[in-house]
Amino acid sequence: MMRCVGLLLSASLAFSAHASEDIPDQYPGSALYSKPVEVIPHVWSAIGATAPPTYENSGHNNNLSFIVTGDGVIVINGGAAYILAKALHREINVVTDQPVKLVIDENGQGHAMLGNSYWAEQGVPILAHVDTAHEIEERGNQILEGMKRYNRDKAEGTFVAPPTETFEDKRVIEMGNFRIEVLHLGPAHGPGDTQVWLPEQSLVIAGDMAFHERMLPIFEDTIVADWIETWENGFEALNATYVIPGHGHPTNMAQVRRYTRDYLLYLRSKIGDHLEDGGDLADAYYVDQSPYAHLDTFEELATKNAGRVYEQMEFE
Repeated sequence: MMRCVGLLLSASLAFSAHASEDIPDQYPGSALYSKPVEVIPHVWSAIGATAPPTYENSGHNNNLSFIVTGDGVIVINGGAAYILAKALHREINVVTDQPVKLVIDENGQGHAMLGNSYWAEQGVPILAHVDTAHEIEERGNQILEGMKRYNRDKAEGTFVAPPTETFEDKRVIEMGNFRIEVLHLGPAHGPGDTQVWLPEQSLVIAGDMAFHERMLPIFEDTIVADWIETWENGFEALNATYVIPGHGHPTNMAQVRRYTRDYLLYLRSKIGDHLEDGGDLADAYYVDQSPYAHLDTFEELATKNAGRVYEQMEFE
């Protein structure tokens, strides 16, 4: 096991050395940003760009994963467009002749669910948390229009396909050689955040619970204190050996803890000091976040994150 961990981390570091939000496409022969890699036996992931979604990366800026169970394939994330889901299916068919039997959406964001349109056409069931289903129902068309603006002709065929199945706290799937636990550990990055836990392999497909190569975004509905609590009382308890985050290369718990939970604690501490000094919102945007300045999307997100944490903490 330790040798496998070492190999995974060495590979992750090698990939990370070449990962950059400035690289528009690492797999020109496909709509996918990168070719799927086998993280551990039978668990694959196509690692997305660490940049915002663009025409050049076709919106593939998150991780599209799949598990070859021995009795069918389970896909995690529909992808940001029909074209991406179709491209992922093509890669799956290179790896195995087992049919895709289920798609799991990690949340209701476009890059997780717009590609459901392709899978729905294939007759594949789609599973999502009840809050994700609500997000798709409420905002799906708006999200689709946003994707069309940057993806233009690459948006062809994409439509909003809601999940066909939902769960609340946990769904256990026994398929082939795998026990797969689909979890909602609590409020974190956004509505319906979902983790896919493989207890026998000690691997978690973390979704947007965990970040490490790019700066995490704090949305209007992201309650940072709740995210920290969910991390400490739920996610950390998994004690996973392998972590496939929502964005960025496979890694371990120490890395995602450093750049997710520890970052959230750091930012709350900085904003707390700013509030104690009588600081206002205008200056809160510029609290020191330099320890995280090397992360991709720092320039796009750091000030926004600080402002939203200030707004949450102002009346705590």
